[in-house]
Amino acid sequence: MGPSKVPAKGKAKAAIAKGKAKGSATKVKKTMTKKAASSTSKEALFQRGKVDKGLIKAATTMTREQFVKHQEGMDDKWPLPDHMKGDKGHMQFKDETYEHITRWMAETPIEYRPHAKSPGSKSHLRYEKYSKAKTVGEALRLGSYPVDWCWDFERGFIKVKGEPLRDEPLDISKGEDGKITDVDRAINTWYIRELAKQLGMKPAELSASAGWGESVHIRALRLLAQREASDRLEAADREGRMITDEEVLLTLKRWPFYRNPWRKNVMQPGKTWVFSDSLGLLRDRQGDVHLTAPTRRYPQVAELLGRWLGDRLPAEAKDFTWTSINVNCNYAAAVHRDNGNFGPSFIKAFGDFTGGELDYWPEDAREGDVKDLPKKEKQSFDLGKGLVLFNGNCAHAVQPFEGSRYSLVYFTLGCHPSVKVEDRERMKNIGFPLPATNEDPFKLLRPPKGYLKKAGATPAKKELPAYRCYEAAAIPNSRRKPKSAAEVRKIAKARLQPENARSFYNSEQRRAQREEDNMEF
Repeated sequence: MGPSKVPAKGKAKAAIAKGKAKGSATKVKKTMTKKAASSTSKEALFQRGKVDKGLIKAATTMTREQFVKHQEGMDDKWPLPDHMKGDKGHMQFKDETYEHITRWMAETPIEYRPHAKSPGSKSHLRYEKYSKAKTVGEALRLGSYPVDWCWDFERGFIKVKGEPLRDEPLDISKGEDGKITDVDRAINTWYIRELAKQLGMKPAELSASAGWGESVHIRALRLLAQREASDRLEAADREGRMITDEEVLLTLKRWPFYRNPWRKNVMQPGKTWVFSDSLGLLRDRQGDVHLTAPTRRYPQVAELLGRWLGDRLPAEAKDFTWTSINVNCNYAAAVHRDNGNFGPSFIKAFGDFTGGELDYWPEDAREGDVKDLPKKEKQSFDLGKGLVLFNGNCAHAVQPFEGSRYSLVYFTLGCHPSVKVEDRERMKNIGFPLPATNEDPFKLLRPPKGYLKKAGATPAKKELPAYRCYEAAAIPNSRRKPKSAAEVRKIAKARLQPENARSFYNSEQRRAQREEDNMEF
């Protein structure tokens, strides 16, 4: 997150309407306040606002010499978090810090570095009080707030000593996990305000602009992902280069995922949801084929992910087309077959992880249950090191892994010929190359032969492969012509603009669309 200009008052809604809400640096500021106390009262020492220096001096019992003695050897015992890379925090918190703090709970055990702040300041007095806490809930009761936790965490003053920790930030608007604690409310209120500041908006404006099913958290983070993706596309245009792996990973890290309960075929036993979103085309449960709402609301995220692949297509796969991208986070898919894909899929994994190889049965012709597939016939691929073109209608799975793993699967819906003209134009704008309506699904990979082979069958002399694997070194390094500032602005203006309707596909909208379609005939 970098500093940027905050929109003038009264322009935030207009900025959202254009999908270009500007951001601002995350400034350190408390979000929970109490009734102001007199600057000369003892209560003022532990509340916001200026305090009489004489009161601070009178309340301070530690000398400078004692403080210096306390610091001996403490930097080694209390190192900075790994994500700080040896650099103490400044006036702007890092994304990784937010990821940590927003997962804390009232019962999360913590430990503070003793006497970490220099005497002679209000911060020292507050720290001496709240650093006695052994849990996050105690720290809140003793007068520290989420902004203090971020500040102290980035400087190595506070450690988490174990669980419980949340898997993801709590969305209290959904009433998750039953009981909502004071810590949950404090983190939720503070985090929403921090996100709103980065977007140059008010929390109420964020809430009002959220789409159907979007929490304020998800809306804010996806707006940030959209803004940053747009900036990265413009940078790539200006510099005449490809979108980098690092830019894709940063975009995926920023993107907040829904708990998707519908992809049951990929879930391991006992799981009821996975982190998975779809960009591009989708066939919904009413049979309609249309662009997903996230694609229309955050089109530059989809464009960036599509452009990453489009610039890397190997020569023999240069005619690969896709209508959709499955965007997945941190789950190892069970053995499954995709349903109704047209042609092959490209797949790539990103992140800091070990394991997570793709297992694939290239000759699976869907002749029986996936549990009966011959294990010795599977192929395994390290998706962190290259691209794989495979037939998603054949059985495949992901091996267990450790770390943070994202994957992108580019594929085409079998019902792609029925896409509406306006959606076809939108997809062309974001760089999704749709197949022709009469395209051959086996132009890049041959059909699977099955594992129940007939005796005496002989392979064709020059048949296509059942899969293609490309190591990183074999992937083309495409270059574009660098653009001038004026050209970059022109390209940006022509890009598909975000739409911000609360819903695109409710029953009334579907009825109106059907009536419009009937009038055309």
